[in-house]
Amino acid sequence: MRKFSLLATALAAALSVSNQASAADEPASPHTFTGNVGLFSQYVFRGLTQTNEEVALQGGFDYSHASGVYVGLWGSNIAWLRDNGSYKAGGSAEIDIYGGYKGAVGDFTYDVGLLQYWYPGDTTAGFVKADTTEAYIAGGWKWITLKYSNVISKKAFGVRDARGTDYWDLSVAVPIGESGVTVGAHYGIQKYKGSDRALPLTESNDSAYSYDDWRVSVAYDLGKLGPKLAGTEVGLIYTDTSSASDFGYGSTKQGGVYPKNIAQDQTTVYIKRTF
Repeated sequence: MRKFSLLATALAAALSVSNQASAADEPASPHTFTGNVGLFSQYVFRGLTQTNEEVALQGGFDYSHASGVYVGLWGSNIAWLRDNGSYKAGGSAEIDIYGGYKGAVGDFTYDVGLLQYWYPGDTTAGFVKADTTEAYIAGGWKWITLKYSNVISKKAFGVRDARGTDYWDLSVAVPIGESGVTVGAHYGIQKYKGSDRALPLTESNDSAYSYDDWRVSVAYDLGKLGPKLAGTEVGLIYTDTSSASDFGYGSTKQGGVYPKNIAQDQTTVYIKRTF
């Protein structure tokens, strides 16, 4: 029995070594699947609060291929479409569907793709769907990224005749050594094109909806505290806008259509996990 036990142990060890060697010899898969989920004190998109300063639950899934091709799906709860009266049913979710191609040459990165913003629900009479399609191109160097997005659909976030509306996004994210802390900054320029017939004669899409926004942030990788927290991040974000009109984004008291001004400065805290 003892000899049998020793033989079994030796065989198991040999198989283990063999399996490890076999696994090591196998080429890495060209397919990568990842997911993410996060809890945010609110959802701020391009400087505008989307949830009336209420909590947002967000998450998504991504697939990428070693060739550089990728597709993804992401979603969040929202409130602005019900708050401004444009949706009579639904209008409480944003679902983003995107795909593109990205790669790197040394420290330089590039990314091109399409993004569909989908807002399920039924619009109120006189309003149009907020669904929007954007094409984008981005370039980066180390911690700096410049991204340009252009609306190729006829409408942009519920605004008629807005094809060509664009957004410039300059972002910086700098890791602080090996501490797990990353500090970030962003400046964006949202420029609307065209003219919505629902606007007063004195207003154009540009004067009613164009604005600039900026953001500063700090994040901490909780994986630094232990392997069980790998992929988990907590953070703090401060955002604000400039040149945002009260007509387009203000509260009802300011001549707008929202319970609160959605373009005013905001502070957001969050925790999210990537797996």
